[in-house]
This record gives sequence, structure tokens and C-alpha cells, in this order.
Amino acid sequence: MQIRRAWAMPDSCTFSISPIRQLVGRYLEWGGCWVDPFVRNSPFRGLMHSTNDLDPSVDADHHLDAGEFLHLYRGGTLDGVLFDPPYSPRQIKECYSGIGLEVSSEDTQSSTWSSWKDAAGDALRLGGTCISFGWNSGGLGVKRGFEIHEILLVAHGGMHNDTIVVVERKEREQMKLF
Repeated sequence: MQIRRAWAMPDSCTFSISPIRQLVGRYLEWGGCWVDPFVRNSPFRGLMHSTNDLDPSVDADHHLDAGEFLHLYRGGTLDGVLFDPPYSPRQIKECYSGIGLEVSSEDTQSSTWSSWKDAAGDALRLGGTCISFGWNSGGLGVKRGFEIHEILLVAHGGMHNDTIVVVERKEREQMKLF
């Protein structure tokens, strides 16, 4: 596993951050069937097989909940997923409120992220790649059959949280606990 640290100014547009844009670009050069369930204003939109954003004003192929969108690809049909969800319950509240949706306590529970991760894991084929972004290095995780290949820590200085980018490959099918 490769771990690298870079410094860049923070930006709410994740892919505008130079070291992140470079890393993602390197993986997308390989081609394949990639999707972005949280596309917003991504400069990679044109390289995606399909895009999604809950906000109906965003130029995207679909305007579904990310889990619903990823379920369109269930059964391991994708080569890659860019997984850049809201990083915290507060960010979910801001995203939903910004487009006039009510936010329930259920929407801000950790199960929301888990269900999105389950759907992403199910949509990726064996050998498929997930590039996830957030404030932790959890990624999709071992229980979903993923192995970390690369981590990029992007420090932003001051009191800003680092943006943590995790590149994982699906090495085996999801573990069944029961």
C-alpha cells in the first residue's frame, strides 16, 4: 500500500484540489465503466459512464439517492466508482436543505453511509476500483471485499480537516456475517 501526503488549499469542490485531481485523472486514464453517484460540478463528468446527483439543478444523468443510483448497477457491472459523499451529518443537512429537502435523523446516521458503501461494493466487479473521499480512511472496507492500494492525505493547513483519498480494489465478494 502506498501512502502519500500533499498540501493544498481547501475547496468544497473536491476535484478542484490539484493533488486529488491528478490522482483521479491517473485512474480514469485506464478507461472502463465508471460512475459518480455524487457528481456535483466534477470536471470528470465527461469521463463517466453515468452520473448522479440528488440536486435536480445539477447536470447529471440521474437525480436519485446515491444508493438507488448505485443499485442500477448491482451485481458487479462497474469498473470504477468515484465515491465523494457528504463527509458528515452537518454536510448532509446542508446538502438536503440547500435543495429544499427535509432531513430526518435517519438521514444523518452512520447507516446512511453504510448503505451507500454496500451499494457501491455490490456495483463493482471483482478487480474494480473505488476511489473514496472523506475525513477518514475507512473506504468501502475489508468486509465488503476491498483492499486498500493507495491513500492520499491532503492537508489544508490551519484548523481544516485533511481530505483523505482511499483507492481500493475489490479483491473478493462481500463477506456474509450470518
